[in-house]
Amino acid sequence: MSEQQFTPRVFSGIQPSGGLTLGNYLGAIKRFVDMQNEGSFETVYCMVDLHAITTWQDPKDLAHNTRELAAGFIASGISPEKSILINQSQVPEHAQLAWIFNCVARMGWMQRMTQFKDKAGKNAQNVSLGLFGYPALMAADILIYHATHVPVGDDQKQHLELTRDIAIKFNHDFGVDFFPVIEPVIEGAATRVMSLRDGTKKMSKSDPSDASRINMTDDADTIAKKIRKAKTDPDALPSEAAGLEDRPDARNLVNIWAALADISVDDVLKEVGGLQFGAFKPMLADLAVEKLAPIAGEMARLMADPAEIDRILAHGAGQAREITAPILAKTYEIVGMVK
Repeated sequence: MSEQQFTPRVFSGIQPSGGLTLGNYLGAIKRFVDMQNEGSFETVYCMVDLHAITTWQDPKDLAHNTRELAAGFIASGISPEKSILINQSQVPEHAQLAWIFNCVARMGWMQRMTQFKDKAGKNAQNVSLGLFGYPALMAADILIYHATHVPVGDDQKQHLELTRDIAIKFNHDFGVDFFPVIEPVIEGAATRVMSLRDGTKKMSKSDPSDASRINMTDDADTIAKKIRKAKTDPDALPSEAAGLEDRPDARNLVNIWAALADISVDDVLKEVGGLQFGAFKPMLADLAVEKLAPIAGEMARLMADPAEIDRILAHGAGQAREITAPILAKTYEIVGMVK
């Protein structure tokens, strides 16, 4: 099936589970903004609150976190005038298509999902059915827009492969070319941002050490302090990227610089190669403050007016349903559901 049959459209989302970090910004949101501003795609960005409740969420926290994530999107440069910005639960076609896909996907496909195994651990019999079926809802999130490109972190690549499998099987089962076979967009110097305390572990809001991450709500002083205290090694920075091999903490900080500055790792090392970390980290701290502190300030301003955030999301839901309602209606017709 040719991608040219479909409007070039980007869809991606983040769970509103609280604690937006630098990893979310560099690994996802910054790329969302870039794709929006390229002008080559229609862009739809989502607070995936239905995914969030696959594990227990305090209702008040979920509402706050959804608004805070929306504020983070907007403060980072996602424009409600240029992109459709929604929270997932306000567009019911997501959940409705997910049921169809639950009936298309196979149990064996779901059981191979490594993220489910990681999250369920030894307690697989007691986790929610929603956590097990999460990838089918993710496929519905994407395909209800006939999205053609999906910017995600590399940890979501397996789920996107499942989305492709579901689209292919649906099309084959019903003898149609209806759902696009999507392309993941996994690129950039810092698609996977690591902990500031351990360069072998992903930066995470669940890490007990706040020093391990930069929160997007951190002020300038806090950002600078965390960068200056980030774990490093005793050697000087190399002049070429190959010299970062087996140096995870050094590689992480150089990747962060490259992503914040929109340049390659090699270009960073041309500038800072040979420096000790005592000289490098204050430079990185200055760059991080320059790029991130204004976002934190704008997030605070937006969160002071939650009604405005709600208005933006409601408007986005209306725009989204202009796309999703006809696609769901056609899906029901293909499957044979009587109107």
